[in-house]
Amino acid sequence: MNRRRKIMLIMGSGLLVLAAITIGGILMDSALYAPNYDFRSQAPSWKHPFGTDYLGRDMFFRTMAGLSLSIRVGLLAATVSSVIALVLGSLSAVFGGKIDTAVNWLVDLCMGIPHMILLILISIALGGGAVGVITGVAVTHWPSLTRVIRAEVMQVRSAHYVQLARALGKSPWYVAASHIIPHVLPQYLVGLILLFPHAILHEAGITFLGYGLPLEVPAVGVVLSESMKHLATGMWWLAFFPGLALLLVVMLFDLIGDYLKILIDPYAAHE
Repeated sequence: MNRRRKIMLIMGSGLLVLAAITIGGILMDSALYAPNYDFRSQAPSWKHPFGTDYLGRDMFFRTMAGLSLSIRVGLLAATVSSVIALVLGSLSAVFGGKIDTAVNWLVDLCMGIPHMILLILISIALGGGAVGVITGVAVTHWPSLTRVIRAEVMQVRSAHYVQLARALGKSPWYVAASHIIPHVLPQYLVGLILLFPHAILHEAGITFLGYGLPLEVPAVGVVLSESMKHLATGMWWLAFFPGLALLLVVMLFDLIGDYLKILIDPYAAHE
């Protein structure tokens, strides 16, 4: 088995794990992590691998439900953000001039404000909840990818086949759709996947601070926020397992993104 097949096998396994968590959380019966006062504050055991909380809720199923929700919110927010980056980066490089100046100004403006502060302000302005979190993450994570796409488009637009298409009278929209966008699509896909862990972490972070998803939702940020009140009583498992699970999911997204970057490079993939 060469390196390319190993990479594809690892990526496929990672995607299966993420898909299983996401779909499992969607199909999971909420009764599995409903309050049960007979099992309050129990340490991890075979029956409850992640233990139970102060209401007797099973932390394993609650964590899986929270991870599923975080992945779905992160996927939606990262997809919207990446589309914004693709459109603005392409317009900036293809048309140049005032459009390029305006896009660069927007990029500098967004990158000049810390993500978390901008996220909180947007979430508060939109009333919090899923809409506020998704919108906040979507409109704050596009600048870096926009710069990458702009640089790729600037490079390819000077290619001979692009210059020939323009000489034949093709419109800028035709050149962008037929020649430029297909060239930057691999870099766009890598950037999209690498946006997922940032989106998931920021969703969990803003929810942990109380400006994101509501408390009745079994989100990882909510679980971690509630666990802070009970760590002093010795219930360490309330924060340890959900935090570790969130970290592993984020690392898995990073791993898939890094391997996809290698897979796109024909020289690195066949070493």
